[in-house]
Amino acid sequence: MAKKTLYIFNPEHDLALASGETNYMAPASARQMSTELALLPMWYAEEGSAVLAPSAYNLDYIKKMQELLGLSVHLMTEPELASERNLDIHPWGWDIAVRKRLLDLRVEESRLPSVGQLDELRSYSHRSCAVELLSHLQLGTYFCGESFFLTLPEEWELFVESHNTCLLKAPLSGSGKGLNWCKGAYTPSISGWCSRIGNQQGGVIGELIYNKVEDFAMEFHSSGNGRFNFAGYSQFRTSGSGAYEGNLLLSDAAIERNLSEYIPVGEIHKLRNRLEQELSLCFGINYDGYLGVDMMICRFPESPVYRIHPCVEINLRMNMGVVARRLYDRYICPASTGVFQIGYYPLAGAAWSAHEEMAEAYPLKIEQGRIRSGYLPLVPVHKKSNYRVWILIST
Repeated sequence: MAKKTLYIFNPEHDLALASGETNYMAPASARQMSTELALLPMWYAEEGSAVLAPSAYNLDYIKKMQELLGLSVHLMTEPELASERNLDIHPWGWDIAVRKRLLDLRVEESRLPSVGQLDELRSYSHRSCAVELLSHLQLGTYFCGESFFLTLPEEWELFVESHNTCLLKAPLSGSGKGLNWCKGAYTPSISGWCSRIGNQQGGVIGELIYNKVEDFAMEFHSSGNGRFNFAGYSQFRTSGSGAYEGNLLLSDAAIERNLSEYIPVGEIHKLRNRLEQELSLCFGINYDGYLGVDMMICRFPESPVYRIHPCVEINLRMNMGVVARRLYDRYICPASTGVFQIGYYPLAGAAWSAHEEMAEAYPLKIEQGRIRSGYLPLVPVHKKSNYRVWILIST
């Protein structure tokens, strides 16, 4: 019997991983995001596969995208899961909470990773692995970056007080969360935070603050065969607090040109090749799927003025950079560029109003099955929506 591939969007994955609880209950906002953006995997899914989502308002949207852009993805609901056999399941990220959810939906246990495998994945997702990898990526004068895994209270205090500014991170946390920005004083608040995180996760990560000018990432893929292969670039934007805001939709060649304004392209290729080797050594036979390494271009007062921080984060899961990469390569005209964005609208009706305004202001234009220009919501938007994810394309 041929395998059926099923994709699941569980954006609460990082939070579930941090909790380590089988019966983890995500905050209401994360559960709402999971429901409202459930169809997002259709944009990176394999042809002929399914996406797990409620059918109520998603079915019409899928049919419309099938007609507009030739998508060959279909919808599967939770009640349908129990009768499906031989599923190849791809969640946004694997953790013991999503495993439990699938078991409760009567998915065969043989189709799921074991608890032991997921415990190992959780240990690989610990930011101390990024600290270790960073030390192997200082490939010359065009590279920078130091980070430390600090396990003792005296280490936390010394690190904070020996730097005018620094950043402490929880080793396991959601994107843009679990961060503590410090200004040279080890306050009772910071001490309490470090003690709590240290007790839960074995320590805290200490990082220096750099003068960042660009965020980008290199994406890799492994089939669990011991080898990671480069899967594309991601150029993205973050808020002042470090939370993800959106991606640029550009070809790999265009992103490389952007980066080469700061760093010689040969240095970028050198890093890419080294990462394929290092990731294969670290995770090769134990991980199957996409992996993103977040980086940044930093400015320095002395030569070379611009340097790469080659490992800010490692994301052992699907990520928005891969979504943007697949969107551009599959569905956007090569002569066009754009942005991919996610927005949260706490006020009732605000997401719907923004959607209506953009649909009118930027009509969608499609040529030969690809988007030439205009606005496209990547999931359905309705009057009660609080989340929106969309692309805006221009020639």
